[in-house]
Amino acid sequence: MYTVDKVNNLSKSDFISVFGNVFEKNDWIAEKAYGLKPFLDFNILINIFMSIYDKCNNEQYLKIFNSHPQLAIEKIMTKNSKEEQSGSQLDSCTKEEFEEFIKLNNDYKEKFNFPFIIAVANLNKRQILDIFRNRITKNIDEEFKEAKAQVKKIGTIRLNKILNKIV
Repeated sequence: MYTVDKVNNLSKSDFISVFGNVFEKNDWIAEKAYGLKPFLDFNILINIFMSIYDKCNNEQYLKIFNSHPQLAIEKIMTKNSKEEQSGSQLDSCTKEEFEEFIKLNNDYKEKFNFPFIIAVANLNKRQILDIFRNRITKNIDEEFKEAKAQVKKIGTIRLNKILNKIV
């Protein structure tokens, strides 16, 4: 059973266990997607998850944004976030880098009222710091739009990773 049937045959609790962290601790999206089974193929499953996310209101987006950990300084993270940050060397910062991450995270959160969010896949800590320095200068409308896009990118990466393990 190496097709979408494997996903379609998951119980609700198993489905949520597998897909519940696609959008960082917001398993209600997976629960909503579960209610739209059966999926004809993996692309439709991905499109359903993204469609649910795209239909969020600003309050829901803020809740999702605030579920994400602060980069490099957060101690308690989901397994996904730990792996993603570790892959970008955010767990091995120099003292100076760590101090800059602390300052940027605090300033960003104070300015925008949500943590800095970036899909760190294929980026190293220096690239992330450069992007961070640039994005903190943006206005709230630009940054809210960018955060939405980054969360969607993270969700897509996580979904594809899960589905690649299934097949």
